[in-house]
Amino acid sequence: MAADIEQGRQKLAWAREHMPVHAALRERLGHSRPLAGITLGVCSHVEAKTGVFVETLAAAGAEVVFTGSEPGSSQDDVVAALNEQDGITGYARRGVSEAELEALHLQALDHGPTFILDDAAELTARLVHQRPALLDGFIGMCEQTTTGVQRLQAMARADALPFPAYAVNNTPMKHEFDNIHGTGESSLTNLLLTTNLLLAGKRVVVAGFGDCGLGIAGKARALGARVAITEIEPRQALRAHMAGFEVMPMLEAAAWGEIFITTTGNRDVIRAEHFEAMADGALLANAGHFNVEIDAEALAGLSVEPPHEARPGIMEYRLADGRRLHLVCEGRLVNLATPTAMGHPAEVMDQTFAMQIVAACHLVERAAGLEPGVHPVPDAVDREVAELKLETLGIGLDTLTESQQRFLDAWRDDQIKGV
Repeated sequence: MAADIEQGRQKLAWAREHMPVHAALRERLGHSRPLAGITLGVCSHVEAKTGVFVETLAAAGAEVVFTGSEPGSSQDDVVAALNEQDGITGYARRGVSEAELEALHLQALDHGPTFILDDAAELTARLVHQRPALLDGFIGMCEQTTTGVQRLQAMARADALPFPAYAVNNTPMKHEFDNIHGTGESSLTNLLLTTNLLLAGKRVVVAGFGDCGLGIAGKARALGARVAITEIEPRQALRAHMAGFEVMPMLEAAAWGEIFITTTGNRDVIRAEHFEAMADGALLANAGHFNVEIDAEALAGLSVEPPHEARPGIMEYRLADGRRLHLVCEGRLVNLATPTAMGHPAEVMDQTFAMQIVAACHLVERAAGLEPGVHPVPDAVDREVAELKLETLGIGLDTLTESQQRFLDAWRDDQIKGV
């Protein structure tokens, strides 16, 4: 265990070195301690960047309890290194079952968090559904994923969200960088590391052309792949077409593609009729939060023999006609659950987790004036993180002159033309 802790410390040190926004926040919030007196629950993929995030929250005064948001993404050495720090308690373990994950979540909730920073609204949904007694005195939460915001909106429609929530995912600083560049780059990086295959020249099918799909498709094309998009939303399909991608239904794409990556946030995107149309050797991976986008149960039902591990992190299914289909990390998050996965680059998570922290401080201060429901993060909060990021990069901005500001504020013709 000592070796594991030392390795975890090493990972945390490397992440800290490449997360300058968090360093600036620890300096700033360590003095003001805006989260003092709050027990803060964090549910996320527990790896080194998440660890730096947790450390910054503790520096801001919070008593932090963390847990994993997905069975295969926590890193035990990082968990051990965090658990030795004051003010931080964790319940996370790599490779747990769904039942074990639920138990870990409930252990975290037993600490009675009064605020939650969530990933896919995992901990929040359990709080509302399984620990409703803890809602008395609960302040609110912030959500960093598309799937989680959708889940919160469903809770709100069902009158099951009795506190304010900030949709951090919807801020430009999150979706413009984390979803497009973080998911795009880390999904392909970890897929290529796991498979040791060449992407150039391959036919890649990306299911969904939201920000995550856009990022994966664009970066796959940049690496030489031929890319097709499947969509259910007409405007997104048109957006993909105008960006120069092939657009087709999944049944058509199934016969065309060699590599398939799902990014929709919905279930059964690739299912039995699609498997039956795929070529021998097709590779199936998922970049959405839940492992339901690829119907692994249907795939197993089509297999004429038990699946076997073709390579660490890749299971091979043999169909009746001899075709072999390969499923990456059980259909779980390809950028976090593969054997060598490290998640998004540190520079991306520096911004994403900074948005969570700054939004949390803002919501804690103003929660009493907010109605229950899902709220957008104020633009000024998003700009604050962008300015802080630019400052750490040494990048300067122009400022408006007085006459430029007067022009923007003008509405009368004589004001605009200066007569």
